[in-house]
Amino acid sequence: MKLIILTENFAGSGLLAEHGLSYIIEHENEKFLFDTGPTNVFIKNANKLGINVQKEIDTVILSHGHWDHGDGLEHISNKTLITHPNSFMKRFRKKDHSYLGLKLSKDEIEKQFNLVLKKEAFAITKNIIFLGQVPRKTDFESKTTPFLDDKEQPDFVMDDSAITVIQNNELIIITACSHAGICNIIEHAKKVTGINTVKAVIGGFHLKQNNLQTKETINYLIKNNIKEIYPSHCTALPALAAFHEVFNTEQLKTGMILNF
Repeated sequence: MKLIILTENFAGSGLLAEHGLSYIIEHENEKFLFDTGPTNVFIKNANKLGINVQKEIDTVILSHGHWDHGDGLEHISNKTLITHPNSFMKRFRKKDHSYLGLKLSKDEIEKQFNLVLKKEAFAITKNIIFLGQVPRKTDFESKTTPFLDDKEQPDFVMDDSAITVIQNNELIIITACSHAGICNIIEHAKKVTGINTVKAVIGGFHLKQNNLQTKETINYLIKNNIKEIYPSHCTALPALAAFHEVFNTEQLKTGMILNF
């Protein structure tokens, strides 16, 4: 499996960066786009890497309905788009009530894409699975939220999902923002697939400080013997430093290619 970073918070040489996330996943001679970031940066970077997203990608997976993961959808079309049904809800930040949902409505998306809405886990291919809605079971993750829905109720981003790739009877888990909690996501991936060995975890972990949640997450990863850890995007510097100290992680940048 190959993962190509098109959009990240940090720029690789000669490439652009922005607050967002977009990956291309290559597996068994197929390419899938996982999130788009907020603008057309993912297309510009793909072009520089010799990839024509519009021509080469047939299936897009949207991890959840936040602007920094899905507003780039307006720049592509005529593809299958897989996401959770709640991805199109209106959502706001508590601190200033600014909007952070998707720019395009569900109706607009349906005109542009073959929209596939899945709350439950869904096999995209035999070995690539969209995990659907992730149960929140740990006692240290997803206990508070800085977001509100359009009824002024707490929004715990229940649409937050991820994908897992099965390779050599091991799991490679690719997440975007982990609002559900990265440990909850891993446990759900194991339950969905029936495979307990996790080779690698890549993506945004939504950890901001080296606090209890970060420490418990690190302990969980150690206990589960997961050695290939790639925290990115919404994982802030104090948490990144904590992961680096334990796992010797590297900073992910646009243009990087991870091979598994």
